[in-house]
Amino acid sequence: MATLYTHQSNNVLKTWLLMSVFLVIVIVLGWFFSYYYSNPNILYFFIIFSILMNIFSYWFSDRVVIGLSGAKEAKRTEYFDLYNSVENLSITAGLPMPKVYVIDDPAPNAFATGRDKNHSVVAVTTGLLGILDKNELEGVIAHELSHIGNRDILLSTVVVVLVGFVTILSDMFIRSHIFGGRNSSSDNRGGNILMLVGVILMILSPIFANLIHLAISRKREFLADASGALLTRYPEGLANALKKISLHSTPMKRKSKAMAHLYISNPEGSSFGKSAGKKIAGLFSTHPPVEDRIKALIGK
Repeated sequence: MATLYTHQSNNVLKTWLLMSVFLVIVIVLGWFFSYYYSNPNILYFFIIFSILMNIFSYWFSDRVVIGLSGAKEAKRTEYFDLYNSVENLSITAGLPMPKVYVIDDPAPNAFATGRDKNHSVVAVTTGLLGILDKNELEGVIAHELSHIGNRDILLSTVVVVLVGFVTILSDMFIRSHIFGGRNSSSDNRGGNILMLVGVILMILSPIFANLIHLAISRKREFLADASGALLTRYPEGLANALKKISLHSTPMKRKSKAMAHLYISNPEGSSFGKSAGKKIAGLFSTHPPVEDRIKALIGK
């Protein structure tokens, strides 16, 4: 029977699998470039680069996430209640105290990042702090700490860097053709093939990113909701927080599709009580419908 520890182990396995697949894809692309330009040094460059990219994504992806979000480390004196909530719930969960960050944004949201429980971060927006009461804030913090305890954060954080890099690869294909300077008819024929590959990759990049997001996001959100409710022993707190968050449909000022899955709510904006058409579109969202999450928490 699957347990929480099974889920934790699966997340670690998925992380290494994702990094391995990324390594293989980049090496294959390197071979394609080296064959097209008849330069084996390009393949060597891609091999070295893919290895370094994996190392970078493991050790520094949390810093990339913090940079993309515009989060600033919070001072205890300025955000005393937030610090107390994180500290007390960390003790209850048996987790080291994560670093606390605040994002200056009126849209209510939060996320957790880091490579493990000893190198973790919890970030919330000023908008979230402005609309939630103590019990609701604790529900959100417990949800994010559950991501840390469940070892979701390593997989989710690495995805930000690796998936984001897929878009850069597609751009490299196009630029290599435009600025490659190959003029013969055979070269033009090969260039057309390269351009076609680039266009295909550009089309597949967002699809690939969304598939990864969908694969890792929905189940882990339900699990973090349940784990967070057990941590606070007050599921209504998180349920009420989710409802309040969903009523604010304004998107965040700084948002990236590569890291949308990290947030407790879609940073593009959401709404409670969606129409049938929006519910169908929601099937392709990185987050399960708020109504389903609330129902799972309190049965309403």
